[in-house]
Amino acid sequence: MTHSSPKIAVIIVNYNVVFFLEQCLNSVAEAMKQESAEVWVVDNNSVDGSVEMVREKFPWVKVIANKDNKGFSKANNQAMEISQCAYQLLLNPDTVIEEDTLFKVVKYMDEHPKVGGLGVRMVDGKGIFLPESKRGLPTPAVAFYKIFGISRIFPKSKIFGKYHLGYLSEFETNEIEILSGAFMLMRKEALDKVGLLDEAFFMYGEDIDLSYRIIKGGYKNVYFPETRIIHYKGESTKKSSVNYVFVFYRAMVIFARKHFSQKNARLFSFLINTAIYFRAGLAIGMRFIRKITLPLVDTLYLLLGLFALTNYWHQAQIDFPAQSTNILILFYTFIWMLSITLQGGYDQPVTFKKFFLGGTIGTAFILILYALFPKEWQFSRLFILLGASWIIGYYILSRIILHLAIGKRFIINGRKHANFAIIGSQEEFERVSHLLYQTQPKIAQIISVSLTENHGKEALGSINELEQIVRVHNIDEIIFCAKDTSAREIIHWMTAIPDLTVDYKIAQPDSQYLIGSNSIETAGDLYILEINAISQPAKRRQKRLFDFLIGVLLLVTSPLLIWFYSNKLQFFTSILKLISGRKTVVSYNEQSNLSNKQLPKIKKGILTPTEHLSGLDENLKSKLDLLYAREYSVLRDIQILWKSWKKLDQ
Repeated sequence: MTHSSPKIAVIIVNYNVVFFLEQCLNSVAEAMKQESAEVWVVDNNSVDGSVEMVREKFPWVKVIANKDNKGFSKANNQAMEISQCAYQLLLNPDTVIEEDTLFKVVKYMDEHPKVGGLGVRMVDGKGIFLPESKRGLPTPAVAFYKIFGISRIFPKSKIFGKYHLGYLSEFETNEIEILSGAFMLMRKEALDKVGLLDEAFFMYGEDIDLSYRIIKGGYKNVYFPETRIIHYKGESTKKSSVNYVFVFYRAMVIFARKHFSQKNARLFSFLINTAIYFRAGLAIGMRFIRKITLPLVDTLYLLLGLFALTNYWHQAQIDFPAQSTNILILFYTFIWMLSITLQGGYDQPVTFKKFFLGGTIGTAFILILYALFPKEWQFSRLFILLGASWIIGYYILSRIILHLAIGKRFIINGRKHANFAIIGSQEEFERVSHLLYQTQPKIAQIISVSLTENHGKEALGSINELEQIVRVHNIDEIIFCAKDTSAREIIHWMTAIPDLTVDYKIAQPDSQYLIGSNSIETAGDLYILEINAISQPAKRRQKRLFDFLIGVLLLVTSPLLIWFYSNKLQFFTSILKLISGRKTVVSYNEQSNLSNKQLPKIKKGILTPTEHLSGLDENLKSKLDLLYAREYSVLRDIQILWKSWKKLDQ
């Protein structure tokens, strides 16, 4: 794609978001049909194949491939220092722009020479307006209202709602103070006068600083809602992150010291530091409370049940050893809960199988230990079996009650069978349907929606009937085929349907993935070929436990095993790394294959899935790595270790 003398440079800083980046560049390419542009991708040392993807699929993009992560400011400056375009657009890779976005913003800037910076209307992956599209200057007062939640209580107030300018309409063009770094269009003439991004800000705050300097340089910043973009990872996605709290508010301190008077800067710094620990403490506390509440309630009810069973035993005049009863009940409860937790009993989705399996394994372990106990600690095997029945029964009954009470979070046996609507041509409908059947275990129906009124028998209706189709057929997820549907249409329908229970995905042409965001709290999710078995929380715990137990076993038997290995020091080093969690027994082959880089991340291994095989080329090794990730189980690790244990010193 070649264009002569473009007015606008689109600069995208990327770090390990190859799928989002490809989608973003596809939307930019469509927008360039109306307004020529110079496009830069500055990659901060990604390891997911981003640079290779850009060079292969978008050869017209100018790539700067950094060898380390230089941060947002420095990376953007690298491109802006070279580009001579009249307008510089900083664009996040997790965005989708409309086909006329570049044309409209360039036209507006041409017609308003006093405007130095421009932002647009942003919506998240569910079509919900993102308030950070327009912001005010975070003065000490504004920061105070924001930090302590007053602005959330009075969002429309001209006094308390200045951070997100809630009193300004999201649909009207208005002069604002602060632009969002997700879409930040600036006049080069203004940048030449006020300077580029301040590299003292590694991440967050640099957009506020530069926006303020543009105003101080005599220019205006404008919120321009005549065009829209999707921004998957809005500010709301990061609120619960403790690291985000520290990094963002520290950036605010840098900003205050730079721009406010010494007195105001000290006040601002005090407020910010107070807020850091307040918000960080709140985030940690809330996260801890959310994680610990259910296990604590479970522990209480399980102990009550076991002590009630003990009391019944006493009434039946069956003697328990008094000095050990309480300790054993606590110990048994711990073993049963640990076993159920390791089987994924506290992970989503909730399934009865986890409770049966966890309870059974815990019971078997308790019975093995029972045989090793001294006589005075052995009382009744029947008590153990009845206790196991109570444990399993409690978990099942409690989760049914939670499911009936709060629904979505405790859907029994996983998510319900979903209804999908695919918008696009029949060819794309068949391709995306095939992808869904490969990646989604529970599908009720997949409906085809045509882009035109003259649809054949294959389509249920046209896109103009989408809202009725959603309601009549209880659609859970709408998938737009980007090959046939414009970004403008996609964003229109995302914002037009008020049903917040509907999720949206975009299927990129000729790619085996869909991108979307199931809620404003999530960072966006992918449907790719199912390779993530190894990344499931329960599987990760099982793999870590297996590594630890094997490490301990190898350490105990090392006086005998050591003579089988030539590199004895490496053998001992590997054992210690297994026990400490720095290594895993089995991991992927080390290679630069792109598909391997897209596998779920696990620790470096001592052995590989192909360790016992010889004569394999890199392509076949990569496929076997994929198979290992997709069908991972501890049994697979045991099989590989059994066949390759003599290579543990490598």
